[in-house]
Amino acid sequence: MRATTALPLALGVLSITFVPARAQAPDTVLLDELTWTEVRHLIKAGKTTILVPLGGTEQNGPHLALGKHNARVRVLSEQIARRLGDALVAPVLAYVPEGGLNPPTGHMRFPGTITVPGDTFEKVIESAARSFRLHGFRDIVFLGDSGSTQAGQRAVASRLAREWKDSPVRVHAGEEYYRAAEIEFPRLLRDRGFRESEVGKHAGLADTSLMLAVDPRLVRMDRLKPDGGPEQFDGVDGDPRKSTAALGQVGTDAIVARTVDAIKKAVARR
Repeated sequence: MRATTALPLALGVLSITFVPARAQAPDTVLLDELTWTEVRHLIKAGKTTILVPLGGTEQNGPHLALGKHNARVRVLSEQIARRLGDALVAPVLAYVPEGGLNPPTGHMRFPGTITVPGDTFEKVIESAARSFRLHGFRDIVFLGDSGSTQAGQRAVASRLAREWKDSPVRVHAGEEYYRAAEIEFPRLLRDRGFRESEVGKHAGLADTSLMLAVDPRLVRMDRLKPDGGPEQFDGVDGDPRKSTAALGQVGTDAIVARTVDAIKKAVARR
């Protein structure tokens, strides 16, 4: 008799013990790490800005990996979103215009680079913007890490601005991000005494230092060498040999700060 009454009691205790706890959304601002119900909840809670990081798969000299732009814009977009407080980050677009195919031009002269036509690129980011509008985002911000995306993102932002002029949704070209990386950070390096021939415009001191600050795994430190000139051009413009993560941090701080400020001002103007 005692055993009979004890068994149901024990089973009751077990059923209470193993009731699963209510799941909570992870601490992330990255769209592809969230479920659709979590995204719906976050939009309703006020996260109505979506950052669209535009990277690129291109040669970066013999010492920087092909995914430099993708890695950099992903990390910096996440930092920008967290600083804004009301933003999420879309997946990085790694396929952007990088030159012609026949004959190969621009970065397409180097193995591993991937290009898409400019109109294809514009259609992709326009469709992404339309998707985000449909789901309730109010500010859609393109953040292009590569020079080859700038014209396309401006064109799409302008086109959708005209089409959606009577809508509460706005698309922003996000040009301050690129200006901070390509103009302000090199100026900060020159102010520290580095020569323009060291800072460079591609895979030089500025580019390499930024990558060391963001993801040093993508830098081959044993292959750093200066621009070889037109006779021995290997994709480097500048001299990366004095690159450091500390210098790169100066650049990432400037990019994040300037971009956050620009987005806040753009959103306030609605």
